[in-house]
Amino acid sequence: MIDEELQEWFAHTEMLITELLSDGTNDEVYHTIEHHFASSDFDVLEKAAIAAFKLGFEIEEPEEAELENGDKVFAFDIATEQMLDVDLIKKETQAMFELAKKCGVDYDGWGTYFEE
Repeated sequence: MIDEELQEWFAHTEMLITELLSDGTNDEVYHTIEHHFASSDFDVLEKAAIAAFKLGFEIEEPEEAELENGDKVFAFDIATEQMLDVDLIKKETQAMFELAKKCGVDYDGWGTYFEE
């Protein structure tokens, strides 16, 4: 059974890819996919980044941000290169979601850039 939150990320994936393609992004090139992870606890986030690195993922430098309510949050991205294939990115999203759950951090979806 697939988690309800994961289903929401799958719907996000379908919507985002559809929008990118309808806007004319080049569907014949690899896109940089940035999966976002966050935690209010830097130590927990750092352990998640190390776990992801040990799995062979490219980790972006952790950053600190302030939420609208003034709370601090720490975040990092895992970057991959993928074609805009819904099934492929859903599979990758599920792997990232499960990694976040296992490490006790929040998975905050993914994004990419328009490619000419």
